[in-house]
Amino acid sequence: MRILTTAALALALTFPAFAAPPSKPARLGLCAACHGADGTATMPGAPNLAGQRKDYLREALRQYRDGRRDIAVMRAATGPLSDAELDQLAEWFSAQTPHPQAAP
Repeated sequence: MRILTTAALALALTFPAFAAPPSKPARLGLCAACHGADGTATMPGAPNLAGQRKDYLREALRQYRDGRRDIAVMRAATGPLSDAELDQLAEWFSAQTPHPQAAP
């Protein structure tokens, strides 16, 4: 019985790894213009976002929106977004597979 319980617990802990990928955020378009829909930057100087930690992305987006990171383009892009929309974007980009950025 103990082995069965241990096996069930181990199996239950692996389910998050098989969770469905996040759905594409409705507000992805503006971000994708520079950072790519898959998080691989399409514009020189824009960082790749694919595979970044979700909590880091979420906090960075909030800091841009709130003006704590003073980058005008990012403030304009994130200004109208709600916390829920920022969370969706952070979840989306963190779930993407990183790819090397093309050389300029």
